[in-house]
Amino acid sequence: MLMDLMYRISKGYQTSPDLRLTWLQNMAKQHNEKDHYTESAMCLTHAAALVAEYLYMLDGSQHLPVGCVTFQKISPNMLEESAISDDVINPDEEGIATSRLFTESGLIGLLEQAAPMFRESQLYEAAAEIYKLVIPLYEHRRKNHSLESVYNKLSDCYKSLAKKGDRRFLGSYFRVGFYGFWFGDLHMKEFIYKEEALMKLSEFSLKLENLYSEQLGSEKVEIIKDSNEVDTSKLDGGKAYIQVTYVEPYFEDWELKKRLTVFDKSFNIRRFFFSTPFTPGGKAHGELHNQWMKRTVLTTEKSFPYVKRRLEVIRTDTVKLKPLEVAILNMESKIHELKAVLNRTPCDSKLLQMQLQGGIATA
Repeated sequence: MLMDLMYRISKGYQTSPDLRLTWLQNMAKQHNEKDHYTESAMCLTHAAALVAEYLYMLDGSQHLPVGCVTFQKISPNMLEESAISDDVINPDEEGIATSRLFTESGLIGLLEQAAPMFRESQLYEAAAEIYKLVIPLYEHRRKNHSLESVYNKLSDCYKSLAKKGDRRFLGSYFRVGFYGFWFGDLHMKEFIYKEEALMKLSEFSLKLENLYSEQLGSEKVEIIKDSNEVDTSKLDGGKAYIQVTYVEPYFEDWELKKRLTVFDKSFNIRRFFFSTPFTPGGKAHGELHNQWMKRTVLTTEKSFPYVKRRLEVIRTDTVKLKPLEVAILNMESKIHELKAVLNRTPCDSKLLQMQLQGGIATA
């Protein structure tokens, strides 16, 4: 994939800030052309964090962000732009960080580009954090007209939040596993893909099937439609298998006490889960007293959203839930869904009716 190639190139220039900055901008442009505004914003924010890191090393003025550490509030991934390493070249050396963007004006420009991308993605909270970084820079320069404009944009962010609040859908996620020598280095690897909000599993599966059929030939590509563990010894060595599973963000109980809003549960996430029903007899579904469930939790290499839309799974944890635990989990899930509808302002009577009918139908 083009974006993965561009990402590897940009990572290769981690110790060459000028080239790293160029490739982050190239990635932002590529994402923007595909209407991937969130990822475009993340690329620009990474670029701003990189510039801030070197500006602070050179200047250290109080009105400047304290390097990329300041950007942690937006995403923990921003620490990638840290220059505290034996491998990183000193910015005082000739020819290092010479781009016109490694200036205060350049930093402001990158931030001003990133914020509208976040707003376009309905990530108003992230846009607000970007504007808050711009304000001290304009205050130091006594740019009153610019300050007026930024405060108006900041106000618009909170107006949008007050209007839309939790009535936002901020993405869908899928686990994708690749099996077969046709995939080369991807063989036996799993990834989490971030896709558009409300994308269906069937739609995404078809999208992947068409993509790899064009590359490898439709006769070679086969989609594995279940979420069971793949036994590679039973696969046809001449085919390329893709297993696709819908996943949801996973949070521990203590995390949910802090992640209260839709944004909180959609931003800076790196753990996902899916559930596979089974019975001791081998069938997927059975009587209530015989219905078990395997919950699989996947951890990715970085947090979403990121500068690219797929991240490799680096850890997999599984737990088997007994029938009583499954029943309790289903009840808790239904209660949570009903509470979410009832807490809407104003209450959505149609959605409430759908939830109640669903509850009656499965009772």
